[in-house]
Amino acid sequence: MTFDDEPLVRTIKERCKACYTCVRGCPAKAIRISGGQAEVIKERCIGCANCVLMCSRGAKETRQSVEAVKALLRGGAPVAAAVAPSFPVEFGGMDPTRFAGILKAMGFKYVCEVAFGADMVSLQYRKLLNENPGKKFISTACPAVVSFVEKYHPSLVPALAPIVSPMGAEARIIKALYGPEVKVVFIGPCVAKKGETLRAPEIEESITFVELRDLRKDLGLDISAVLDAPFDPPHPAKGVLYPMGGGLLNSAELQDDLLSGRFLSAEGLENFPVVLKNMEHGDIDADFLDLLCCDGCIMGPGISAKTSKHAREAALRRYARKSYFGVRINDWEENVRRFRGLDYSASFAPEDRRMKLPTSEELRGVLAKMGKTRPEDELNCGACGYPTCAEHAVAIIRGIAESEMCLPYTIDRLKATADELTVSYNQLGKTRQALMQSEKLASMGQLAAGVAHELNNPLGVVLLYAHLLAEQCDRNSRTYADARMITEQADRCKKIVGGLLNFARKNKPFFRQTDLTRLVENYFRSAQLPPGVKLELGAAAEELQAEMDPDQVIQVLTNLVTNALEAMAGSGTLTVRTFREGEEVCFSVADSGCGIKPENFKKVFEPFFTTKQIGKGTGLGLAVSYGIIKVHRGNITVESNSDPAKGPTGTVFKVKLPTVARDAGAVKMKPDAARK
Repeated sequence: MTFDDEPLVRTIKERCKACYTCVRGCPAKAIRISGGQAEVIKERCIGCANCVLMCSRGAKETRQSVEAVKALLRGGAPVAAAVAPSFPVEFGGMDPTRFAGILKAMGFKYVCEVAFGADMVSLQYRKLLNENPGKKFISTACPAVVSFVEKYHPSLVPALAPIVSPMGAEARIIKALYGPEVKVVFIGPCVAKKGETLRAPEIEESITFVELRDLRKDLGLDISAVLDAPFDPPHPAKGVLYPMGGGLLNSAELQDDLLSGRFLSAEGLENFPVVLKNMEHGDIDADFLDLLCCDGCIMGPGISAKTSKHAREAALRRYARKSYFGVRINDWEENVRRFRGLDYSASFAPEDRRMKLPTSEELRGVLAKMGKTRPEDELNCGACGYPTCAEHAVAIIRGIAESEMCLPYTIDRLKATADELTVSYNQLGKTRQALMQSEKLASMGQLAAGVAHELNNPLGVVLLYAHLLAEQCDRNSRTYADARMITEQADRCKKIVGGLLNFARKNKPFFRQTDLTRLVENYFRSAQLPPGVKLELGAAAEELQAEMDPDQVIQVLTNLVTNALEAMAGSGTLTVRTFREGEEVCFSVADSGCGIKPENFKKVFEPFFTTKQIGKGTGLGLAVSYGIIKVHRGNITVESNSDPAKGPTGTVFKVKLPTVARDAGAVKMKPDAARK
């Protein structure tokens, strides 16, 4: 990057916290927020450097010219320091001759006050206005204002006074007085002057007062050994007042009464853009506008003093009074006559940086994305750095802002994310619970398999000999009755062992396309229900085709129906429905029985858990059903109410099955409409 290509202000990214303070304080809206970082757009920047002053993190820095000035001082050509009239604000505690002596000790051959250039410029303004009555002009002393007009009010460029700034005027005077070979360095409070220097051939470099202090430190100058020296001529008069608001008008003696309103003075980042906007709209009658970007040059970003504006004005006035009353009027008039004939003209050209306004549809679309669909949703809180939500939306469309800059929008998104995390956390908890259940079932299955195999053979022997004993005994004898008791209990043990084997056995399902509705209807055609139980079948209007093992699904349905009938104790309503939920086919079995108590909810799918009387159940039916549904990659849930005070009692089991078998190890067979 060449020096000309280097921006006047840049962002130190590692310090930027994207607080949008710089966006809020930039009159040109030359800050782009991208990826959570504030970036200065060089083409839009007017060099006011207000973002530097506002950034508490020190994330903005200005272009540095100290090394370039050191190179000039080391060169063979004489170097002149053109000192801005606001220097008493920065170095107010130092005698002016002491200040001039330090500059000469640093290597500057000539030390001149730009205030004399301001005197000459003031005369040019008086001449311009007298020769062009009724024509409106804008002062061109402030380079930030000039740049703002060129970029954002190009229609007002013809109104810019074709007069060089006091800095340019002083440089031309120095070269005319001391020779064209003299190199001129401007020293002042303004960063925008660096940009003006690039298109002013009479100025070699421009540094701020802050940089001047850095230059002295780099040169290692011991100021205690420096000899005092006076400023070099020509010496100024009222031009010393230029740094204050209205200073140009006072120096040019252009003040008038309130009735005429010919002259208008405005300074400050909030005021001067409004004046220009009003002038463009034809709302201003004044013939001459004296505008300053800062609250006067005494508040420029290149000043390190931390005093108030009023204290700075007081310091400048003290120096102005001393300087004005100490000037030799004859010498001043002679210098005015001597340099009146120099060329003080300047030209300006539009550099239109205005962006096309978006359409109302585009604007509404961006606002809607930020949840601002109604006028009352546009809070205009300014947290994004833009005064209104509409201006923020325009900046988003132009690519210099992000929707995340909107604080209410970001808060809403954080709330939505928190809600999503809550849902995910709850789902994770359910998944964890299901995993624990699966691990428990797996452990129980291994134990059950071992126990069942060990018990199966002894039970077979007991049954065999019990039957043989019963055949050999008289049916009316006590021995026959005992043998029958042994047979019945052994058979019960055999069923328990069979249930254990079914629970432990990991049978691979044989999947085939099956209509769930027809499967359920066929089951109830042959099912035997107690006379006191009313069956209500609810079938889906569409086919519920899915890949499943119909035999295993019937086993699950049988277990659920059996449990429902036992819960109703022979009377009630059994409701069975088939339906679709998303991409899954489902069936539910509901009863009007006693319900399941809340403390038993987590145990319903555990093996060997049962609320039935001893000898009435093994507690394996729901555990086996749970395993079958999980093998099908489905889900089984239960809802129940056992408290009559809360409403009708009863239990509902709901089974969900995917339409496509996702078990890579499952065996798929030819389609079968239903179990025959």
